[in-house]
Amino acid sequence: MSKIVVDLADIDERFLRKNRVICLFSGGLDGTYLLHHIASVLPSASVLALTIELGGGDGLRAGRVCDRLGFDHLVLDQTDEFLTGYAFPAIAAQAVYLGTHPISASLTRPLMVQVATAVAHEQGYDAVLHTADGTQNSLRRFNQTFAALRFAGSYGSPFVVDAPSREKKLLKLADSGLLELVERSRPESARYSTDVNLWCREFEADGLDDPERIDVPEALYEWTTPTATEPVEVEVSFQRGVPVALDGRALPAADLVRSLNALVGAYGLGRYIGLEEIANGQKVQEVREMPAAHLLLDAYRRLEQASVDAATLREKIHLEQIWVHEAVEGRWLGPLRTAAQAFIGSIAQAVSGRVRYRVSGAGLTPRAVIAHNPLYVRDRVEIPQP
Repeated sequence: MSKIVVDLADIDERFLRKNRVICLFSGGLDGTYLLHHIASVLPSASVLALTIELGGGDGLRAGRVCDRLGFDHLVLDQTDEFLTGYAFPAIAAQAVYLGTHPISASLTRPLMVQVATAVAHEQGYDAVLHTADGTQNSLRRFNQTFAALRFAGSYGSPFVVDAPSREKKLLKLADSGLLELVERSRPESARYSTDVNLWCREFEADGLDDPERIDVPEALYEWTTPTATEPVEVEVSFQRGVPVALDGRALPAADLVRSLNALVGAYGLGRYIGLEEIANGQKVQEVREMPAAHLLLDAYRRLEQASVDAATLREKIHLEQIWVHEAVEGRWLGPLRTAAQAFIGSIAQAVSGRVRYRVSGAGLTPRAVIAHNPLYVRDRVEIPQP
C-alpha cells in the first residue's frame, strides 16, 4: 500500500532501512537539504538521486553534491521529450495562465514523475521523493501524477508539514560544507527558489513574493538581458501545429528553442510576472523569463487565425483555459485535459506556414503571415460583392 510522505519525520531510520529511495534532484537548496538529512539519519541508506535534465543544465551541479554525500546519481536527458510532448502542445493550446504568463512547471512535473516511476520499476526502488512544499502547486502536480500512474510505493515531499525555513536550510548546509556546492553551481539557487528548463527560467521567494512591491533584481535575468541594439527579422515555420524551422532552416526542437531564446532574449523580451492560485484559494506571485515562448505563442495564434475558421477558433479558445487549468491542477493525465488535447491537436493539423517578425527593443512587429492553406484574402477589393 502506498504511503504519502509529508514530513521529514516520515523519513526515519525504519523507513530508510525498509525502502530503496529515489530523490528527484536538480542540485538546489531543498534537494540538497533532503539528501543531507537522509545521510544524517542513515548514511548507508540506498538512495538514487535522479536528475531529469530538461535543458537547464542541472546534471553537473547535482553531481557535485552526490559525490560529496556518496549517493548514487543518475542523469536522464529528457529535453527533446519535454519540448515535443509537453511544451509544443502547450503552444497549440495557447497555454497562458489566465492571460498573464505561459505555464512551465505544470508541463515538467508529469514528465518527471513518469520517468521516475519507470526507473523505480526497472531498478527496484520502493519510494520516490520530491521537495515541493505546501505553497507550491507542484506538490499536487507531482502527487496526483503518482496517483494517476498507480505507483505502488511511497511517494511525496517531506516539506509539506512543519517544513524547515529556507534560512534554517541555509544554515544547516553551511555548517555541513554543502552550501558552497549549491552556490558555486548556480548562485541564485541558495537565495531564491529556481526552476530552470529550456522553455523557462522561473524564480520565487526572498522578496519576490509581494505583488504590492515588485522589485526583481536585474541580475536574476539571464536570458532576457537587453544587449542587441539593431532590429532583426526572423521567420518561424510551423508544420501541422509544430514549430520546425527558423528562417527557412529546419532545426531540431532544442536547437530551435535555444536559438529563439538567444535572439528574442537579447532585446529583453519574454519577461513575465503573475499571480497563480494555490490549493487554499490564495494567490502567490511568480517571476519567469520565456523569450522563445513569447514569440512562438504569438506566431502560432497568428498562423492559426489565418488557417482556421472563426467558429472553430471560438470553441478552441474556450477549451484552452480548461486545458491550462487541468495542467496547473496536476491532472495532466486526467480525462478532461486529454480530451481537450485531442480537440486542440485536431485543429493543429491545419496550422502550417510561416510567420515573419521584426524584433526590436520595442517588441515583436509582424511582417508576414503566410499560411499553406489560407482563409484570408490578400486584397479585399477582389472579394465578390453580394
